Amino acid sequence: MADPAMSVGPYWELTFDADGDVDGPERDRLLAEVTRRQVEDLIVFAHGWNNDRSGATQLYSSFFAPIPELAPRARVGYVGVIWPSMLFCDERVPDYAPALAAPPPVDAPALDEETRHALLETFPGKAPLIERISRMLDQRVSGDGEFAEFGRLVRELVEVVPGGPQPLFAADTLAEGVPQSAPLLLTGDTATLCGEFAQALTGLDSLTGGPNSPVPLESFTLPNPWDGALELLRQTTYYAMKRRAGTVGERGLGRVVGQLAVSAPGVRVHLVGHSFGGRLVSFALGGLPDGVRTVKSVTLLQGAFSHYTFAARLPFDVRTGGVLQGQQKRIDGPLVSCHSRYDTALGALYPLASRMADQDDSLLGIDITAQLGLKWGAMGHDGVQAVPGTKVLDLAGALRGPLPTSGCVNVDASAVVRRGGPPCGAHSDIVHPELARVVLAAGRIV
Repeated sequence: MADPAMSVGPYWELTFDADGDVDGPERDRLLAEVTRRQVEDLIVFAHGWNNDRSGATQLYSSFFAPIPELAPRARVGYVGVIWPSMLFCDERVPDYAPALAAPPPVDAPALDEETRHALLETFPGKAPLIERISRMLDQRVSGDGEFAEFGRLVRELVEVVPGGPQPLFAADTLAEGVPQSAPLLLTGDTATLCGEFAQALTGLDSLTGGPNSPVPLESFTLPNPWDGALELLRQTTYYAMKRRAGTVGERGLGRVVGQLAVSAPGVRVHLVGHSFGGRLVSFALGGLPDGVRTVKSVTLLQGAFSHYTFAARLPFDVRTGGVLQGQQKRIDGPLVSCHSRYDTALGALYPLASRMADQDDSLLGIDITAQLGLKWGAMGHDGVQAVPGTKVLDLAGALRGPLPTSGCVNVDASAVVRRGGPPCGAHSDIVHPELARVVLAAGRIV
């Protein structure tokens, strides 16, 4: 019988901390019960931008709901991964998260109470820092000293304990076997970074009709860098989430899947991840013990990590490859990447933030999507790149099937992943029966 808060059953949760350590009793319950419940296919879903268990559970319940009817003969079990990540209040999942009743008043604080609470939950023990960041966002005092102080506070917010595992999992690519160094996002001039984000947001509004649409050309002026300060906080926070996702995936979920292969070797595991959850389940492949072949499919929904993560060589630098190069071969089935052109979080803001991991010249004034997207693009914007043999399908083609039984598959899901306003666009518009069908098709669950 399903949990009252869950649309399907049997359902288990696995909770991980920021360093990838799993809740022991939850893990033991899963390992003990999955065989007794006669589960044959276990779908494991990792959320992305989130900030509490109830929100994650609601997402899982909504996404899983159509599966029993779509695969009535299958003996399916479900796992919801809970890990410490953060959802900003303006990033609503259409049809499942409550919409804001009305636009915030003009004099509303830059950090509303919901976002402030989410920051406190995501970065425990950092309340004084968060309060000072909030005051600076409201006061918007111009000057190099003020911007430098704001940058210092934001970077201190996301610092990790020295010697911990998280810094090992921040990179998506390797240059001659060495992970990328600390990103410009954490080391660059704050006023310049805020200015670039402000201009990027202005460009997004011009495309979406948002409130910051640019003024006529004859009266054009560069935006105030403070207009991009909240986005700097958001993207720096997401850098920490990206780092955590890799840690939880390899050190946490990968190990649990390995233990499951011992206790229930007949269970077929299907990993699903949204946003940074896609990075989490991908890094779980690297945490699998040698010889484990129980992962039968991986489905990435708007994956918020580099589209070159699985590439052996990058097109613009043959000395560099993806940090997970070749790991898709550990799947006894396909790796399916669903992407959408309506995902502005990954189409514009993610490439800009990712570019800040390097020392490129300023990119102000260029076509962000065209110029940044190729080098710094995300999996959820255009799928897996630079992996030979990758199959490319639209959603209708994927649903006609059958999907390939191995290798990488890109599925353009723009037909359904298309709703959402700035700054993130359709990034969280993932609760669709068509995407549940893709998961089933990838796993050959009938």
